[in-house]
Amino acid sequence: MSPRQVLEALSGLLLGMFVSILAGTVVSTSLPKIVSDLKGDQTAYTWVVVATLLATTVTTPIWGKLSDLFNRKLLIQLSLAIFVIGSALAGFSQDPSMLIGFRVVQGVGAGGLTALSQVIMADIISPRERGKYMGIFGAIMAIGTVGGPLLGGLLTDSIGWRWNFFVGVPFAVLAIILLQVTLRLPKRPKRKVSIDYLGAVLIAAGVSILLIWVSLAGQKGQFEWASATSFWMVAGAALALILAVIVELKAKEPVIPLRLFKNRTFTFAVIASISVGVAMFGTSVFLGQYMQLARGATPTQSGLLTLPMMAGILLSSIVVGQIISRTGKWKAFMVVGSVLLIAGLFLMGTITYDTNYVLLSIYMFVLGAGVGMVMQNLVLIVQNVVAPSEMGAASAGVTFFRSLGGTAGVSVLGSVLGTQVANHISDSGPDLTKAIMDLGPAGAPIAKSLQAGTIPAVSSLPDSVRVIVESAYGQSVAFVFLIAAPLAIITLIAVCLLPNKRLGTKTAIERQHDEDAASLDSEGAIALAAAEVIDDAEALIGGEPLEVAESLADADHEDDSRRRAAQAAGIRRAGVEESASL
Repeated sequence: MSPRQVLEALSGLLLGMFVSILAGTVVSTSLPKIVSDLKGDQTAYTWVVVATLLATTVTTPIWGKLSDLFNRKLLIQLSLAIFVIGSALAGFSQDPSMLIGFRVVQGVGAGGLTALSQVIMADIISPRERGKYMGIFGAIMAIGTVGGPLLGGLLTDSIGWRWNFFVGVPFAVLAIILLQVTLRLPKRPKRKVSIDYLGAVLIAAGVSILLIWVSLAGQKGQFEWASATSFWMVAGAALALILAVIVELKAKEPVIPLRLFKNRTFTFAVIASISVGVAMFGTSVFLGQYMQLARGATPTQSGLLTLPMMAGILLSSIVVGQIISRTGKWKAFMVVGSVLLIAGLFLMGTITYDTNYVLLSIYMFVLGAGVGMVMQNLVLIVQNVVAPSEMGAASAGVTFFRSLGGTAGVSVLGSVLGTQVANHISDSGPDLTKAIMDLGPAGAPIAKSLQAGTIPAVSSLPDSVRVIVESAYGQSVAFVFLIAAPLAIITLIAVCLLPNKRLGTKTAIERQHDEDAASLDSEGAIALAAAEVIDDAEALIGGEPLEVAESLADADHEDDSRRRAAQAAGIRRAGVEESASL
């Protein structure tokens, strides 16, 4: 396919990915306002994010396996439709529980978009060329990531936060239409479908219980980390996952083929994906909170203030994607990206509520550049080495573990953030008490809100109270970044251990055709060898050795042997001819 044909085929796919990213980022700067309006606390704030990530994580491997079995074009259109429904319903939420529920529906659709987009790209673009188009995907991701917070802030400040959920609907409908018109995938051979329902249910149950546990443990009004509830939840998750492994080992078409872990590239890519997921999702989610609650920015200003990080992602993903496409070499860029990721997180761990914005911009740019170099290329290098028949499961597997790390990261780091904020406010007790007492009767609702742990509207707080709250959130968010930094070191180690295999120049479909041709050649060679054996047998019957045999047996025995040998040769020739005709 020419570059123009590829871009036409990818137009609907790119728009669908843009919608998915936009829906996730458009609320990032508005979440403090949304959760505050819906009377939610820090746990609700975390769960609005975790709900989508959890649903995406659980469903990604299922979508990936379905893509190996069914029509990929139909599946990605279905995932977009589910995503649209979830987005529209989320806009009508009346309380945090409703919003979290509809965000789950969004996550199911997002899981399909995340898994299928990578697989469809592999169908029509070779790994070498895919580096260039991964750069385009990175640009789309950056535009959605940059534009989302800005658009969300403008909508929230002008016509209301509910339009954050409605704005992506027309784009999603257009993406479905474009996919129908422009995406033409090569026909794949039909085969008997066997869906591993039990494995899917066990994986979903085990992962869900585990993530719910890390989200709620230690939270105010919930249960402690060391408690009977924690024990039973961990035991239940472990049992479900152990059973899932047993089922996956025996299933004909497992959701996550465990044999993939014999592939060194896949194994280390999974390890890197988990740690980069924690570092990326687990920190970027709270960046909007830092801007609004620690620096007192409006949603619109918050979107503008995060531009340096998005610029880092945009530039690094496009430039590195182009270079990888031209050279086929990727490892050096992955190592550099991992180092930048570590450096960016450590630098962000030094911020306070009044850090100079120029320094903050540099820190965010470094972090964004690291994310842009590493995130997309992990899937690419796995697709370069796995068999075409397992492309969907392998691609979705890497994405699944990245989402798993991100979901766990958001949950755990959100819990840490809530605890740190409470501790810092408690440490400021005398100053806070004096500030509230000085307000007279107007201080009572503020004190009640802070004691309940609800996220405050910082801009509406009196200056004496606002400084204390901003300082608490500034130090707490910095601590979250600092915790994530050592996890990024795991990413660097895993990337260094990845086999350095140059990117190939054939698409997944072309590789599948080559494998099929090789299989046919092998069968032909076997048939040819069989034919040569038959010819030798026929020569043996009519040649010199038979004359020697005549001296060792009587004439009747010789005639009987010749007749039987001729019958056997005829049967074998017929079998070879039948194999050749097939």
